[in-house]
Amino acid sequence: MKKIKKLKLHNFRKFKNLEIDFDDDLNLLIGDNEAGKSSILTAIDLVLSGSRTKVENIGLENLFNKDIIREFLSSERNNNNLPKLFLELYLDEQNNDRTSGRNNSDNVECDGLRLNIFPNDEYSKYIKDILENPDCVFPFEFYTISFTTFSDISYNSFAKHLKHIFIDNSSMNNEYAMKEYVKDIYNSSLTNTLEKYKHHHQYRHHKEQFKKNVLKDLNDRIGDYNFSLKNNSKSNLDNDLTIYENEISIDNKGKGKQAIIKTELALSRNVQDLDALLIEEPENHLSHVNTRLLIEKIKDSNNKQIFITTHSNLISTRLDLRKSILLNSTDNKAIKLISLPKETAQFFIKAPDNNILEFILARKNILVEGDAEFMLIDKFSQKHLNNNLHRLEINVLSVDGTSFSHYLEIAKLLNIKTCVITDNDGQTKGEMDENFAKYASENIKVYFDVDTERRTFEICLYQDNTALCDKLFITPKRKLSIQDYMLKNKTESAYKLLLDESNIEVPTYIKDALKWISQ
Repeated sequence: MKKIKKLKLHNFRKFKNLEIDFDDDLNLLIGDNEAGKSSILTAIDLVLSGSRTKVENIGLENLFNKDIIREFLSSERNNNNLPKLFLELYLDEQNNDRTSGRNNSDNVECDGLRLNIFPNDEYSKYIKDILENPDCVFPFEFYTISFTTFSDISYNSFAKHLKHIFIDNSSMNNEYAMKEYVKDIYNSSLTNTLEKYKHHHQYRHHKEQFKKNVLKDLNDRIGDYNFSLKNNSKSNLDNDLTIYENEISIDNKGKGKQAIIKTELALSRNVQDLDALLIEEPENHLSHVNTRLLIEKIKDSNNKQIFITTHSNLISTRLDLRKSILLNSTDNKAIKLISLPKETAQFFIKAPDNNILEFILARKNILVEGDAEFMLIDKFSQKHLNNNLHRLEINVLSVDGTSFSHYLEIAKLLNIKTCVITDNDGQTKGEMDENFAKYASENIKVYFDVDTERRTFEICLYQDNTALCDKLFITPKRKLSIQDYMLKNKTESAYKLLLDESNIEVPTYIKDALKWISQ
């Protein structure tokens, strides 16, 4: 099977320049809204399709980077400086004379495909006249669309070098997308080109027989005019095909079922020689159970290079976090998590409700040890910082103390500002510092009470708010001390303190943590 090793984008959508290396089997594209996940799938799809029509349907004005166009129009508008766009897919070594060459931006000998969009020199005079108008709009109409291999040989949608299928679960109601999907599945299921020609010939033959035999009597009656069947590019076998399950067309299935059927068919062993499968947000329209089912089908697939965009914690972790490519919505970078330790990746595969995407996509994170700290931390922020954490763009996760290291491995790799608020469990400052020494950095800080007697959050809370806690928790029949009661009923105690409107004193180590993370 052919593999895509690398993608390079230049002046494409939000990316002025982007270079991403891909895994041979699975690539999870993760990022916030507008981070460019869909653009990367679209780029791969456009290059592999070799289709000018597909490019024109999207529109050049929707493909070019807006900032580049704006900067050019605000400049001297020199014809020689007109922006160009290119997309390049670097392939594994095929030793193929048709795809191997130096027609790429790296100027290296390798296999690959290139979509190039550039001004047509034949119209340079017209372009110059347009650009001299102070109120001109950018002359996209005078640009050329070119599909070439790295050996500088043209290719098109009829002579593709890699077979691929694009499943876009975000556009289930798009009739064109559904037709393209069915056509791709059909073409990938054929054993050879001859089989396709036979199908098309037989389809035209049956249409002709229908006209001659079924419509004959009707046409004899109406005289000079007659009924027939359309026989053009929009009324051929490719466009008339659809897929049925239990005598119901896929078009009439629920959106979730469509997503399952589409992916199942694309991963099927009956689909011949499929090189790449592109899936846009597979979790769309799926229940939790069906998402798990889909994950298992993807994990069991072989011999296909898969590219997935997702917002789902479940998908990103259950399919191996180390296969992730993180896209930052602010600095247009792509970061791979391949360097994560295997045990950290395994932890997130097994751990329930880990909220890993919240952690990865946040600018600042607070990790707390339990539900009690999680419930009260925002109240502490409002008291100590006069603001809530949401407005300060600080994300909070409740993490079991033994799991801190896995999150900190990611924070260290991605340089995410993260603070840990934890109990000292009776350990000295030296012992606690040693526990977290591996992660010490400017962007990672650990906060705990340095008094070994104040070993837990509840003890610190009680000692700093004795009068308040006595008032809230004392009852005539209670035999436990208030501190012991709070230790045995951590969540309930925190909830009562959360609801109480009295002035609460924030433990010093938590004040320090809030001050640092908010800077």
